[in-house]
Amino acid sequence: MEIWCGLGNPGTKYLGNRHNIGFMALDAIADDHGFSPWKSQFKGLVSTGVFNGRKVLLLKPSTFMNESGQAVQAALSFYKLGLTDLTVFHDELDLALGKIRNKFGGGLAGHNGLRSINKLCGGPDFHRLRLGIDHPGHKDRVASYVLSDFAKSEIDTRDDMLNGMSRYADLLAKGERDLFQTRVSEYIAR
Repeated sequence: MEIWCGLGNPGTKYLGNRHNIGFMALDAIADDHGFSPWKSQFKGLVSTGVFNGRKVLLLKPSTFMNESGQAVQAALSFYKLGLTDLTVFHDELDLALGKIRNKFGGGLAGHNGLRSINKLCGGPDFHRLRLGIDHPGHKDRVASYVLSDFAKSEIDTRDDMLNGMSRYADLLAKGERDLFQTRVSEYIAR
């Protein structure tokens, strides 16, 4: 079993925000692959499904971004899983919109959701899918930028990224992370 956690903020106010791209990715996967209905558990919403005989728990923390680690820690503890069984889908300012990068461990790049997981779960050694949302150009505009919705001109690229991740989610479940990244990137660029 593994846990795929999407980062975002709860509530309809934040639904279309760039910061919520992690939630959007999990919603696309759950919808396209017949996962169970979302239910409240572990200070979040969970949905389960199976890829190639491997169970995957999708987790969307119901806390705000800077407390995401509470839900992740509760789920990992309940299932007695380690950090290597965790993949976090999160927004990435340092990547152009429509770019995704697979990463394991390393720095947190100032991301409060990742910082919370690192602090409460015992370190940075988990898998990440960095989902490009672009950078507003100046650090003083970052907070308002990540909490704003995607522009109309960005919707098609965002949706291609979400659809690509869903389409090739089976590769991620098989542990073929590099191939997953390649296929999704090809899908977006088509």
